[in-house]
Amino acid sequence: MATARTLINIPAARSGEVIEIRATLGHPMETGHRPDSVGKLVPRNIVTRFECRLDGERIFGMDLFPAIAANPYIAFTLRAQRSGTLTFTWEGDNGFQHSETKALTVA
Repeated sequence: MATARTLINIPAARSGEVIEIRATLGHPMETGHRPDSVGKLVPRNIVTRFECRLDGERIFGMDLFPAIAANPYIAFTLRAQRSGTLTFTWEGDNGFQHSETKALTVA
């Protein structure tokens, strides 16, 4: 499976500060309802689940559905209390799974 392209933004944080974490995944998000150039339906291929964990503890999760646009953009807030490792995981149709890890540094 090809490597997915992601953009993840984690701002610098001070202890107790609420920060916004932003993540984008390069993915076509085909609904299964669109015909190709010869009229045959393009098979469904969507991301169905996103999770973010801080040192193994889930801090954010969501289910995605066919109405989500291609290259899904997700933003959520976190109260930064300690430094750690953030793990971002996307799962989808056809066995798609992609994970990225990024450091969260709290001063």
